[in-house]
Amino acid sequence: MDTVDLSKLMPPRCSGQGWRGLGALALAFVALGGCSSGPDPAPLPEAALAFLDPALVKAEGIADGLVYHWVESQREPWTVHLLEVDIDQCALGFGVIGLAPRGSERQTVAMLVEGRFPAALAAVNGDFFTPENEPLGIEASEGTIQGSTTRPVFAWRPGAPPQLTAVSWQGDTLQIGDDWRLVRGEPDGATELVAGFPALIRGGEWVGDLEGEARPAFALARHPRTALGLDTVGRRFWIVVLDGRREGVSEGMTLPELATLLQALGATEALNLDGGGSSTMLVNGRVVSRPSDPLGPRPVVNALTVVEDPSLCGLAQP
Repeated sequence: MDTVDLSKLMPPRCSGQGWRGLGALALAFVALGGCSSGPDPAPLPEAALAFLDPALVKAEGIADGLVYHWVESQREPWTVHLLEVDIDQCALGFGVIGLAPRGSERQTVAMLVEGRFPAALAAVNGDFFTPENEPLGIEASEGTIQGSTTRPVFAWRPGAPPQLTAVSWQGDTLQIGDDWRLVRGEPDGATELVAGFPALIRGGEWVGDLEGEARPAFALARHPRTALGLDTVGRRFWIVVLDGRREGVSEGMTLPELATLLQALGATEALNLDGGGSSTMLVNGRVVSRPSDPLGPRPVVNALTVVEDPSLCGLAQP
């Protein structure tokens, strides 16, 4: 399989940026910095706007096919950060950053990105982790597998669209969805995996009761959240971070509320990642979300990045 050197990615650029006011207020444009002005990106899907009922909305083009949306809801105390990735934009890809060596001291998302993929366009926190700084699920970075549990994963390979799928072990072979395999100890130099829990949407429908009965404090209380959603019809991949733990201002969402938002965005598959104080979103190297811990972004064990590399366009989609 062809490999891509993700350490030699193109620096970030912006294709457009702007503010739209939808609700009680409209704001003048304020940029995140480092980008030139251009045409406004397309708005969020109507169903998502109807669900969130925004007071304020911001949309900024980060690169061709990548838009950052910020929404402050007037329906509920929600502040929502969304990355919209056009999965048909061939130059966009993904990278998973883990601790090196594994089990070493945790780092913030910004530290992980700066040390490994400083040119990443955007990044969020990844999997839950143990006190020993181990991810709870499977992690693969550039094809090297870490971990052994079978929690659902985000999976990506150069030249292919991302997947949110199940994994299973068959001896030393990891079966990823229906078509991909990865052999422990035989890195393929390409496969990127990061796990989460629980799967929220499968085939367009909620997965069970979203852990409401088994883990009510986790699932049915509002918390900061990080989640991924795949819209196979609209050809969009959504990365969502919810600010939280600010009573009456931004409280986060329950898992049912989060799943409803992802369905409104058009996602037919969705996966919850680590949340709480871990929930962090970077855009062009800046933390754009508001992590809930008093000391700022919580150190974590891995991160998911969005990268840009024109050489990806030379790889055929399977």
